[in-house]
Amino acid sequence: MNSNTPRKSLVLIFVLCWLGLLADGYDLYVYGATLPGLIGHPPFNVTPAAAGAVGSIALVGMLLGSLIVGTLTDRLGRRRIFVGALGLFSLAMLACAAAPSWELFSVFRFVACFGVGGLLPTAVALTNEFAPPGKKSLVLGAVLTGPAVGTVVASLSSLALLENSSFRPVYAIGAAGLLLVPAAWFLLPESPSFLRARLRAAEAQAVESAYGLPSTPEAPPSSARISPTRALFAPGSVRPTLLLWAITMLSLLTIFGVSTWLPQIMRTAGFGVGSSVSFLLAYSVGAVVGTVLASFASQKFGPRPLVIVGFISAAAALILMAANPPAVLLTVFAAIAGFGGLGTQNMINDYIAQFYPAATRATGLGWALAVGRLGAIAGPTYGAVLVGLGGGVPVAAMAFAAPALLGAALMLALGTKAARRPAVRADAELVG
Repeated sequence: MNSNTPRKSLVLIFVLCWLGLLADGYDLYVYGATLPGLIGHPPFNVTPAAAGAVGSIALVGMLLGSLIVGTLTDRLGRRRIFVGALGLFSLAMLACAAAPSWELFSVFRFVACFGVGGLLPTAVALTNEFAPPGKKSLVLGAVLTGPAVGTVVASLSSLALLENSSFRPVYAIGAAGLLLVPAAWFLLPESPSFLRARLRAAEAQAVESAYGLPSTPEAPPSSARISPTRALFAPGSVRPTLLLWAITMLSLLTIFGVSTWLPQIMRTAGFGVGSSVSFLLAYSVGAVVGTVLASFASQKFGPRPLVIVGFISAAAALILMAANPPAVLLTVFAAIAGFGGLGTQNMINDYIAQFYPAATRATGLGWALAVGRLGAIAGPTYGAVLVGLGGGVPVAAMAFAAPALLGAALMLALGTKAARRPAVRADAELVG
């Protein structure tokens, strides 16, 4: 443990990561919030099938971003990747706002999602490394409210602007992330574990001293090191890694299916544009509140039980929505589904960040999110098929409850031995 008194505040790191994830969440979920103003409306007059296809294709960009950028983070450093991903998706959002055709809008949406896919693993890895040892779940849970808050802001922006001003100003607001780029470049420190892995021990020690961090272990000689990707399949990690990939895939299928199509499904059920988007707002608020509450509980019980409870809560809320209750109850159930959707994914991210050691943390989360994006890619198309089949809210709600229930079952399948590994690994990292 460093004896030096910290000269710099850790809070600034967490605030920058939170703001980056807020921009990330806004840019990611604004598509679903604006669909009621894109489908069948000028200038693009798109069909539900075309909207679902673009939603899925854009998420291929997110898969590539999680996979490529998440791996590069453990090779090039957290700070560079954070700034680069933030700048890329913010510029792409500005391009979406100005797109003259649906085809170019689709290309720019793909680029934006590529950048969004690269930011989350980096922000989570930075937050986890700099968080105080006894408060990692609490701090990470607080930072991971960023995407959900971004969804709230996207919903509010769409409510205020979509009906009277079209989608363009809603996307232009997403470019506000560019204002954060210089602050992140000059104020974010580099990860000490990354510096040590690159044999830059003096720089790592300087960062640890400045922030009062525990000293991380010295990196082994290069001949003894394995790549971060290969480390995911080290003895004892193969089964948990594959299960975590499947859990993340089911979680993201539910999230992106519901968040993309909830406003439009409510629109087809007879609600106005503003009212239909308000259900996405309720979903987003539920995700924020759920993430905060779950982070406190996770600090005591660990993230795994919260993941299981979250999946079951989402499934139960969606099943209750299928009964076509009054609008007030529909709003409440949408909020509970948000807690069990995006809130649960945040707890999955927390679990993964604690499961893998610092040297492979961003790679582990990046790969889990990359494979999970297969579910995210399927989600919008899955929703488009449901909208095309008809049946309204009941059919869609029941269809999205199924993957949530399966996700809970797989998290249970991890077993207590795997569930204890994050705490054991975290302690091992601290004592070096």
